[in-house]
Amino acid sequence: MSPHESRAPRTGGVIWRRTVPAARQARILPDGCTDLIWSSRTGLVIAGPDTTAALATLTAGERIVGLRFPPGTGPAVYGVPAAALTDQRVRLDAVWPAATVREIEERMGGDDPGDLLDRVAAARLAAVGGPDRRAGAITAALAAGRTVGETAAGLGLTERHLHRASRDLFGYGPKTLARILRLRRALALLRAGAPKATAAADAGYADQPHLSRDVRALAGVTLSDLVD
Repeated sequence: MSPHESRAPRTGGVIWRRTVPAARQARILPDGCTDLIWSSRTGLVIAGPDTTAALATLTAGERIVGLRFPPGTGPAVYGVPAAALTDQRVRLDAVWPAATVREIEERMGGDDPGDLLDRVAAARLAAVGGPDRRAGAITAALAAGRTVGETAAGLGLTERHLHRASRDLFGYGPKTLARILRLRRALALLRAGAPKATAAADAGYADQPHLSRDVRALAGVTLSDLVD
C-alpha cells in the first residue's frame, strides 16, 4: 500500500488520495475492482471495472479521493450489476437519487472525504445484507490459479452460472478476471524486485514472453514501460 493509501475500516477496501500538481494523463490498470471517486472537479463518480488500461485526464490543482472496493463488493454498494459499468465512468447520481448524492458532495468539504465515503458505502452494504459472499470465494480461487471448472465446482455452480455471477460481480467472466489477477500478481512480484522470468513463472505464465504479451494487451504499454 502506497503512502497515499490507507485501509478502509468499514468496507475492507482501500482509501486513496491524490492532489494533482500539474495537468497530465494517468494510466489506470485493470484490477478487478470498482472505485467510488470524489473529485473537486467532477464530484462523485463510479469507476467501473476495466478490461484494459484506462486513461484519466487530470487537471492542475484537482483533489481526488477514492474508495477502491474489494473485487465484487462495488455492485452491492451501487445497486447495479458490475457488467452495467464495465469500462465506464458514471456519475453516482445516475444510479443513486440526485438529492442523496448532492448531500454527500456537500459534506465532502467538512468531513474527512475518505472516511465519509467509507461510512456511506458501509451503510449501503448494511442495508442490503453485505456483499455477495461468492465474490471473495471466486476471487480467491482464481487468484490461486484454479481453473474456471475447478472454481465453479468448488462453489457448487455450473460454469455457465459462474460466468453469469462473475459478470454481475466483476463486470466480466471468470477467464478475464483470472487474467487480470494474474497480471496483478506478476506486477507485484516485479515491483518487489523479482526478475522478469521469475515473476512470470511464479505468477502462472508459461514464460516471460507470455507475460509481455498480456501486459501489452491489458496495459497498452510494454513490460519495460511499467517496471523499468
